Amino acid sequence: MISHPSASGRQRTVEFQALPSRTGQIRRIVSAQLRYWKLEALVGPAADGVTELLAGALRQTGPDGRCTVEIALLLDRLTISVRDHAPQLSPTHAMGALLTGERSPARSGGTGRAARITLPVPAPAAPGPAARPEPLPRA
Repeated sequence: MISHPSASGRQRTVEFQALPSRTGQIRRIVSAQLRYWKLEALVGPAADGVTELLAGALRQTGPDGRCTVEIALLLDRLTISVRDHAPQLSPTHAMGALLTGERSPARSGGTGRAARITLPVPAPAAPGPAARPEPLPRA
């Protein structure tokens, strides 16, 4: 597993071998990064979303493939994307697409497929009224 933080501190990329056992690790990495960014409210939805994205990528790449997860924090939204590095559609996915009439994901240059979720970032809490210090008792 290889992790790459960005210079701005608002993006994190993790590359790993596409194994089902990695899903829990990736969920923990995403959760820890969101806690670091003080986005605790997004931990549950983001962890559930990344699980779904990873499931699709694992079906696509098989156990010998590689995946990349990217977490990006913008001013008003959080984006988590998962890219598999499968050069082409798997035979199972291609056959399923033909049988169901599903459209295949776009491919560019054999670099795999990317899927993402975007979550709105909650607005920071407004500061409360300034607290007045208690007067000191007179002696």
